[in-house]
Amino acid sequence: MRGFIGGLVIGLVVGVVVAVTAEVRAPGSVTGVSLPIEDTPAPSPSGAPRIRWDLSSAFPGKSEQLGELAKRTVDKIRTVSQGTITIRFHEPDALVPALKVFDAVSSGIVETAFSRPAYSAGQIPALQLFSSVPFGPSANEYIAWLEFGGGRELFEKLYHGRGIHSIVCGVSAPAAAGWFKKPVASVADLKGLKMAIAGLGANVMAKLGVKTRLMAADEIQRAMKSGEIDAAAYSLPATDRSLKFQENAGYLYFPGWFQQAGLLELMINLKHWEQLTISQRAIIESVCGDNFRYGLAASEARQFDALKDLVLDRVEVKRWPPEILDALSKAWQQVAREMAESDPDFREVWQSMRKFREDYGIWHELGYL
Repeated sequence: MRGFIGGLVIGLVVGVVVAVTAEVRAPGSVTGVSLPIEDTPAPSPSGAPRIRWDLSSAFPGKSEQLGELAKRTVDKIRTVSQGTITIRFHEPDALVPALKVFDAVSSGIVETAFSRPAYSAGQIPALQLFSSVPFGPSANEYIAWLEFGGGRELFEKLYHGRGIHSIVCGVSAPAAAGWFKKPVASVADLKGLKMAIAGLGANVMAKLGVKTRLMAADEIQRAMKSGEIDAAAYSLPATDRSLKFQENAGYLYFPGWFQQAGLLELMINLKHWEQLTISQRAIIESVCGDNFRYGLAASEARQFDALKDLVLDRVEVKRWPPEILDALSKAWQQVAREMAESDPDFREVWQSMRKFREDYGIWHELGYL
């Protein structure tokens, strides 16, 4: 990897010389603006009721991979259902704030939302383990645990207790470790930095003296430009490029220790989910399964071109020194231990994941190069 980065940089140089409160939306209105209330939908040809839902996205539609997968979800559901399930995509903050979609779906303000479980950490800390885990599983290991290691059952139990049915509906390859305005050569350079980062990675960074904040994509852009934050860890190079993070920070670090795979979700109000027919549920689940396949393939295939573009924009692509990676790993072990001791749900999920990973690790060591 180090040789690749060096070759990429040298070759190109030579050749080129999220706290906002959600406004409650009454039926037929969006943040105080009246909307027409549709009549009860006519039955579909199969006899099942036609579904008309609104989807609040936590990701801008313009963002490669994240917003793209949200839009792909609604388009595919419409196509596969032959128009009997229509979901309208809404940009972040159009219906509710981007980081408030959990409460909106739970209360029924909106029927569904596209997000990442880490954004719901304030409501259920254990959901962060279903988003990305520091030094954690790859996409194939994640999905194996979810489908055959008890992960899905734990995921649904946590959400059903809050009136939500959530489906893993996409994935991304390893994220970049973060954008920084200045180079980071040691652990001491991290202390005091103001950084936008979500999920468990934020807890780890805080252990090293970083002042962390949960921010939506558009907030990150503004905060980086104004100097409110010094660094940000968000997503893949291609996604970050599409959001133009490179305009306000010149150093991009790897590997993405806090997110070796990033799971995305389609949250659906539980009462609305339970009103669907078996066939309608199967359509949504099948589309989300295909989104996982597409998301993994797209995110793996696009990053080299994104890195080339970023280097052409004079971004310096760097790898964390071993000293920093070692400090991050030790800090994560401390965070995991403390959260498992203080939160029963986190402990249950963490123990399940750890046990599966121990067994899987034997197979991985034997079966993979």
